[in-house]
Amino acid sequence: MGAHETKTFKSGNSEAVRLPKGMGFGIGVDVRVEREPGGRLVLTAAVDREAQRRKLDEVYKKMLAIGAPADGVQARDPFVFVERPGLE
Repeated sequence: MGAHETKTFKSGNSEAVRLPKGMGFGIGVDVRVEREPGGRLVLTAAVDREAQRRKLDEVYKKMLAIGAPADGVQARDPFVFVERPGLE
């Protein structure tokens, strides 16, 4: 989207910056602010670990509900590792 320039302003007792249209995160989204060397600030949407855990739990439950194949686990040909000198 390219770089945009804006100015900081006072919001209550905090310094704030208005994000240009199309660069926002949405209203009410948790954001992580990190300062990098050289004064650079990086904004990223914060990860809601509890929400991610709930989603993974749901996927896991759905997979368990599918169950094992009726004819059991199918046998496969054994995998042969090719000898590759220098790799250990």
